[in-house]
Amino acid sequence: MKCLAILFALVAFSECFVEVPLWKGEKLRDILRKKHLLESLLQKHHYDISTKYTTHSPDVFNPGQLADEPLMNYLDSQYYGTIYIGTPPQEFTVVFDTGSSNLWVPSIFCNSQACTKHQRFNPSLSSTFKSARKTMAIWYGTGNMKGLLGYDTVKVSSYSDTNQPFGLSTEEPGSIFTYAKFDGILGLAYPSISVDQATPVFDNLMKEGLVQQHLFSVYLSRKATGSKITFGGIDHSHYTGSINWIPVSQQTYWQISMDNVLVNGNTVACNSGCQAIVDTGTSLLAGPPSGISSILQAIGAKQGQRVINCSKPGQLPDIVFVINGIHYPLSPAAYTNQILPGYCTAGFQATGGSNWILGDVFIREYYSIFDRGNNRVGLAKAI
Repeated sequence: MKCLAILFALVAFSECFVEVPLWKGEKLRDILRKKHLLESLLQKHHYDISTKYTTHSPDVFNPGQLADEPLMNYLDSQYYGTIYIGTPPQEFTVVFDTGSSNLWVPSIFCNSQACTKHQRFNPSLSSTFKSARKTMAIWYGTGNMKGLLGYDTVKVSSYSDTNQPFGLSTEEPGSIFTYAKFDGILGLAYPSISVDQATPVFDNLMKEGLVQQHLFSVYLSRKATGSKITFGGIDHSHYTGSINWIPVSQQTYWQISMDNVLVNGNTVACNSGCQAIVDTGTSLLAGPPSGISSILQAIGAKQGQRVINCSKPGQLPDIVFVINGIHYPLSPAAYTNQILPGYCTAGFQATGGSNWILGDVFIREYYSIFDRGNNRVGLAKAI
């Protein structure tokens, strides 16, 4: 009984102040959570588990903190927030992209039209800038950049990330970035796909002990404001029901295994299972041409077109994505956008690869948690 009392005291102490390390790197609280004993134990000892955020009380032993990063929404196609680079800080807007791993912004060395239309970083104005004396290039599904690699202090929300590697673009060819509302991109995927092995921002936040938990969560709204990323915790006010956890199948992108895609109870795509990427940097929901074609056909689109008749309420079916045995339906309101009276475009797009991309069309419906500590993705119905 004495040992049990000590165990309870350690759990209570760890939940409020510090994490108690055990053998093999596991923590006492994590072991109890796995055995489904933690919640009842905390309730018994009067610890509040229904607060807005999943968090621990910060103190001198646990300096990590939660931080909300507000996101602006431009036409449901671009979600971006503000960061600061350098000393004194220079302000930039970036897409927080779970589909890539590098941070980059335009620089004064770039004369591409895309650069001249956006904020450009001037390294000579920052007392903390260091050049890596290396060039870099990044190719995305649409658009690419070339530039130089450097190091500087990056401020994201309330975090100050020192000696952060980032790209200073010298070329941004084409028109993709020219008309973008944002200046650059901040990648939040795994370091394994980072160009030039540059440490991603979130990895540095973890390494420097700035985040309470090694996860971040994303809420995307259809409103111009109100969307946000919560670094270090989960905001319970933005979802309903339980969180379903899906293991990351490959630690590159936030890649998970998907069972199939249903329309009216019938499998229309991903027949024998497939891989999907949860990607905040993709506006639509994308997939292999054959799968997207089957979905569009099932909702009444003409061959090769995304325009559908949406004149009658209840006319269109839900599209159901089955992941880890759980159904995630997208209603017609979620996957269509009206362009003319009675006509809508469908938020689906064919890609050149075999992976599905669960972009903003999906994430708006499902609050998404990206858990680096446990290499898993959490999904819950967004509200």
